[in-house]
Amino acid sequence: MTELNPSATTDLELVHRAKAGDLAAFEALATRHAERVYSLALRMLRHEQDAEDVTQQTFLSALESLPGFRGESSFSTWLLRIASHAALKVIRKRRGLDLTSLEAVTEPAEEFGQIPHPEFIADWRWSPAQLVEQHETRRLLEEALARLDEKHRLVFLLRDVEGFSIRETATALGLSEGNTKVRLLRARLQLREQLTQALGDPATRLTPGHHEH
Repeated sequence: MTELNPSATTDLELVHRAKAGDLAAFEALATRHAERVYSLALRMLRHEQDAEDVTQQTFLSALESLPGFRGESSFSTWLLRIASHAALKVIRKRRGLDLTSLEAVTEPAEEFGQIPHPEFIADWRWSPAQLVEQHETRRLLEEALARLDEKHRLVFLLRDVEGFSIRETATALGLSEGNTKVRLLRARLQLREQLTQALGDPATRLTPGHHEH
């Protein structure tokens, strides 16, 4: 087996080598993806020790399950699915739910007609490209995300941050696809409204009670 150069080796190449018994290849994969796995776990659980435990468990589970990885999705997507399931187990354990569906212990199915109208409306002072480049905007987004209630935060994280499909998100959370879509819309609207209050152009802002729904 040729000498390993992690920085010049793709995930699939590292997976192939790891399947053949090259532990250094798997360690390289772990090093490459550990920060993203930890970030997802921390955002889902909002507790550093739990996030560290989930990160460790994710890579242990990935190593055990690696022979079954078929490459139908990217290694990072496969790994993040494992991480999300591990984090959800922690959330269910906190609630004493074991593997009970999260939907079963929240409110009945949500409907699009129940989506509230935004209270703050304003033109944004920057383009989306400019917003992404600003460190302050990323900080505001993280703070806004932390203020979302758990059921909406989890859907947003899996679908919009980690790129899961609606079906994958629904399956991971034990929700119907319809409920997943509604919660995602609620999360997006809540986040946009919070960011609008911070980033909207004051000259165009309409405050609560001063605009038509």
